[in-house]
Amino acid sequence: MQPPQAVLTSGGLDSAILLAHQARHAEKVTPLYIRSGLLWEAIEYGYLQQYIRALHKQFSNIEPVVILEQPTADLYGKHWSTGAGRVPDFHTPDEAVYLPGRNLLLTLKGLLWCHLHGIKQLALGVLGSNPFPDASPSFFKHFSTAVGEGVQDHELEIITPFGNLHKVDVMKLGKDLPLQWSFSCIEPVGNLHCGLCNKCAERKNAFRAASLCDPTTYAKPSIRTAPCTV
Repeated sequence: MQPPQAVLTSGGLDSAILLAHQARHAEKVTPLYIRSGLLWEAIEYGYLQQYIRALHKQFSNIEPVVILEQPTADLYGKHWSTGAGRVPDFHTPDEAVYLPGRNLLLTLKGLLWCHLHGIKQLALGVLGSNPFPDASPSFFKHFSTAVGEGVQDHELEIITPFGNLHKVDVMKLGKDLPLQWSFSCIEPVGNLHCGLCNKCAERKNAFRAASLCDPTTYAKPSIRTAPCTV
């Protein structure tokens, strides 16, 4: 059994599956949710609470969610992520949803929380196929070392348990989890996934590639995935 860990948790498929995965292997896991002022966060956090309540039926070692604030409006200004401008749609490449330095900001906040609470490992659900510069093994290694030097805590470590996996592999790990309570939309319609944005496309493709039924209700199901049957 691994020592206590914190898990950076947005509630999307990868981090949702990671939270359960780490709960199977660590003595205790604390989900960290970092609010940045992005337009989907209120809905996302509501789903995350439902997901963790469902996980508690299987895991008693998941601590209550810790909310940290990391506002970015002063950095990104008028941007699609804060409600200004067109949200990347179903057909845009993954690069269209890149937020510069987002992992840098999130991991800094998460590592400092870990340091102040005596936890040495921060787990992220980064995949081997992630193309962004702040999601590379080199970045995580050097950044955790730099933060550790800055607070004189040289045991601090960022871990990426899914770092050698692709999306389909991670989905298969989560096939028995309550993924209907994960959330992967950047332009929700009410409390629903919109069904038309870049992240909804990624979500649909993930279920399809793993040959899993998609339990998601989409407001506008432009491309249908296999429905779940009782």
